[in-house]
Amino acid sequence: MVKIEVVDVDKPEGVEAVIGQGNFSVFTVDDLAKTLLTAVPGIKFGVAMNEAKPQLTRFTGNDAELEGLAAKNALKIGAGHVFVILMKNAFPINVLNAIKAHPAVVMVYGASENPLQVIVAETELGRSVLGIVDGKAAKNVETEEQRRERRELVERIGYRID
Repeated sequence: MVKIEVVDVDKPEGVEAVIGQGNFSVFTVDDLAKTLLTAVPGIKFGVAMNEAKPQLTRFTGNDAELEGLAAKNALKIGAGHVFVILMKNAFPINVLNAIKAHPAVVMVYGASENPLQVIVAETELGRSVLGIVDGKAAKNVETEEQRRERRELVERIGYRID
C-alpha cells in the first residue's frame, strides 16, 4: 500500500529553496554548507538533511531563521536523505552546479523562489519524494512586449543574452 501526500514548503517570500537527495548525511549537511559559503559571497542560508539512521534531521547554516525553517521543512517531508536548502542573497543558478557536483548528492528535485509543494509517497518502510510542484501552471505564451521586458530584466541582473 502506498499513501501519497502533498507537503507545502514553508518559506517567506523572497527566499530561494533547493530540495534534493543525497546519501551519508552525517557529513553531507556540513559539506553542503561549505559549498554554499564558497559559491556566493554574502549568502545567507540554512541547510537540513534527513538521516535514515538514526532517523534525525541534521541542520546547519549561517542564518538562524533559515536553519530552523530548513529543518522544519525537511522533517515535514520526512524522506530519508532528502535535503532542504533555504537561502537569501543568492539564486539557485549561482549554487546548483556546485551542489550537484558534491559526491554525496544524488539529485536535485527542484530549485526556486516560487511557492513549492513536495509530492511524497509513503510505504511501510518509509517516505520518498516523487517530485516537486514549482509555482503555478503557465496559462499563456508571452507577448513580444513581455519577451522584451524579460530580456531587459535578465540584462539588469547581469546575464547577457547575446
